[in-house]
Amino acid sequence: MNTVADLLAQQKAQEVVWIEPLANVYDALTLMNERNIGALLVQIDGYLVGIVSERDYVRKVILNRHEAQKLKVSEIMTREVISVTTQDTVIHCINLMKSHHFRHLPVVEAGRAIGIVSLRDLFLDVIEDSIKHPTVSNNL
Repeated sequence: MNTVADLLAQQKAQEVVWIEPLANVYDALTLMNERNIGALLVQIDGYLVGIVSERDYVRKVILNRHEAQKLKVSEIMTREVISVTTQDTVIHCINLMKSHHFRHLPVVEAGRAIGIVSLRDLFLDVIEDSIKHPTVSNNL
């Protein structure tokens, strides 16, 4: 069974893309667009304090008709971040995402974010693993 460490190793040494909580939402959206990603980690001095996603923007800004250039990331980010370590399994990550209804999961070691995995990353890993080992059940 693969772990988060295996999954991060398969990704191309991606840097952790993050933003400060006092940045405006427009800047966060611009960064997500430039990097072609759906979520940003929110950090202060390298420590994870939240996560902000396209979904946060849609639900908390567009639907409430606020202006993205005036809002701060800290006003829409998810503060109680659920994270995993590199030792957690892919299946554990999928189950966390399923039970908490989110699609991005920060990977944290010693309080610092070292990566992020998406539901897409996890599903692709499960599919690839099932192709390599067709008789093994993943118990999702």
